[in-house]
Amino acid sequence: MYEAMYYESLKDGIVKCKLCPRNCVIKQEQSGFCKVRKNVDGKLYSLVFGRVAGGLAVYPVEKKPLFHFLPGSNTLSFGTVGCNLHCKHCQNWSTSQAAPGQVFERNISPEEIVDSAKKNQCKVIAYTYNEPTIFYEFMLETAKLARKEGLKNVIVSNGFINPEPLKNLCKFIDGANIDLKSFNKDFYTNNTSSQLEPVLETLKVLKENNVWLEITTLIIPGMNDNLDEIKNLALWIKDNLGKDVTLHLSAFHPDFELRNLPPTPITTLVNAFDIAKGVGLDNVFIGNILTYQYENSYCPNCKQLLIERIGFNVLQKNLLNGCCINCHEKIAGVFE
Repeated sequence: MYEAMYYESLKDGIVKCKLCPRNCVIKQEQSGFCKVRKNVDGKLYSLVFGRVAGGLAVYPVEKKPLFHFLPGSNTLSFGTVGCNLHCKHCQNWSTSQAAPGQVFERNISPEEIVDSAKKNQCKVIAYTYNEPTIFYEFMLETAKLARKEGLKNVIVSNGFINPEPLKNLCKFIDGANIDLKSFNKDFYTNNTSSQLEPVLETLKVLKENNVWLEITTLIIPGMNDNLDEIKNLALWIKDNLGKDVTLHLSAFHPDFELRNLPPTPITTLVNAFDIAKGVGLDNVFIGNILTYQYENSYCPNCKQLLIERIGFNVLQKNLLNGCCINCHEKIAGVFE
């Protein structure tokens, strides 16, 4: 076990976790909502420091998905068990909804993770699969070592984290893909057991701290596919974060507690794409379905093809020093 950061000691050996907006009040020998932060003798401990669920994996950074962050580079990805949300549509539920000891876990140190990234010629380490917030200490120590070795760090997160630990993490994180699951408060309450507002605050904090930001919204039939809601989501991104923040519109496939729903129709995704582009977002993509024409990046000024993709593969890049090769427009992203 590893003593946790961001908690407060209360009377009678009770502790209050202050890592995420749940602010769990935890009695002795009990764990918080995430299952991986436990009160032992009046101190809060992480049960997943140095314990990776499954193992390490090498994938293109496009799989995160991050499309304007070192395109075509390899990323070493890992996660643990546990999550601070309970999403009915979770695609990684086998680990995110598990407690320590319920699935195969591999013991590995931050040093070994960084060494593995270097041996596998990965420029990036991604904290992903389950929610990296709940393995905060493990992520932070690994990210610090990675930064010293010249590697980049990215998170794939639900964004449900308190501002203070997030601002500290921003010192060592270079990029983030945040799941903005809906722009409806009731959807967050009923389908994720959380709230929308803290996620919106996280997006603002990341932007203010110069962390490269991309957003993913999984479009679920009959639940968050209302086109007016999608328009409001896109407008909020443009007005609060900027028109160059990348939005990924992702197809839902039946899983976990929503296996009764159909996959997202391609027409819904294309309509959502057209709406997001129509309100003025420069970089919008469709993912998790075979729609290659919606995976390419184009110059917002002259419409030159900048990055051609098929799936997670980059076929060509028409960029020079982060600028369009045709009109020399500066393109938003991390390209070196």
